Amino acid sequence: MVGLAVCLLNFPTRAADSFPLHTTNAIARVVQVDGVGLQNAFLADEARVASAFNLGLLTLTGAANVSDAWLGLIHTNDTVGIKVFSRPGPLSGTRPAVVAAIVRGLLAAGLPPDKIIIWDKHAEDLSAAGFFQLGAQLGVRVAGAVEAGYDPGTFYLPDSPVVGSLVWGDSEFGLKGDGIGKKSFVSKLISRQITKIISVAPLLNENDAGLCGHFFSLTLGSVDNTRRFEGDADRLAVALPEIYALPSVGDRVVLNVTDALLGQYQGGPASYLQYATVLDQIWLSRDPVALDTLALAELVRERKIFQIPPPKLNYQLYTNAVLLQLGVNDSSRIQIEKMK
Repeated sequence: MVGLAVCLLNFPTRAADSFPLHTTNAIARVVQVDGVGLQNAFLADEARVASAFNLGLLTLTGAANVSDAWLGLIHTNDTVGIKVFSRPGPLSGTRPAVVAAIVRGLLAAGLPPDKIIIWDKHAEDLSAAGFFQLGAQLGVRVAGAVEAGYDPGTFYLPDSPVVGSLVWGDSEFGLKGDGIGKKSFVSKLISRQITKIISVAPLLNENDAGLCGHFFSLTLGSVDNTRRFEGDADRLAVALPEIYALPSVGDRVVLNVTDALLGQYQGGPASYLQYATVLDQIWLSRDPVALDTLALAELVRERKIFQIPPPKLNYQLYTNAVLLQLGVNDSSRIQIEKMK
């Protein structure tokens, strides 16, 4: 018999002012599935991963079966983009087995294969992580946001713009003049093709954003001219929530999945398995702030176990996200439903 436990998230001890909270009455539900044997020697077992994922999906949606669960989130005429974080590769990035479970569920629910797109910022990262191979196996599309080009009419312009150092692939690369390099344009893949987004992010640290979570993965993958934010914790704390708040980006997200088969607490966004803990878990929520907040707490816990000094975590990023009403970071309002 499946067991269900409901608890409230307890964070590691911290200074009272290190994680400012925004008052809200909202409750964020997080379903955390604790699987058994989901991987062997860091290689995921597709059947067991699919079983664990589907259990979490049914619990989160309350549906009677997997197809009904998906049809409560999407319509069969939607084009669903599954956003992965592929740069670290198939072991520390988003694992293809988790994505395969999602794709098979969508197909079973009646979504046509050409209406499913596995995507990330760069096609070469997707290829190296095995996603083009997975797409061919399942008959669905795989695409890079850069390769799709950028939409000149859909962009992010900060209140205090920082001029970016444009690189090949950026929309305004090679152009000169006033205002060049101040905007981050949204990929045509998101603005013109995808109508619903499923974000699948690994449990992986990143020094400036805190982790390669849903805000880091989705926002930096959706727009160009991002070098002006990367490597600067303060700029990331402002830019990532504001980009996520664009109607063409965050409004399209219907589900967030944290791939917690492994928790890598150091070395991200590259893959360093010597700094990884086997968790065999999958987390699901409609709330990206709650999931990333939970992920930060887990990485702090792992570093404490291995007696590694904690990094400076970018809590301000999530405080800003709450101020934009993108989710909940208050531990007293995050409800975790644990499944086994």
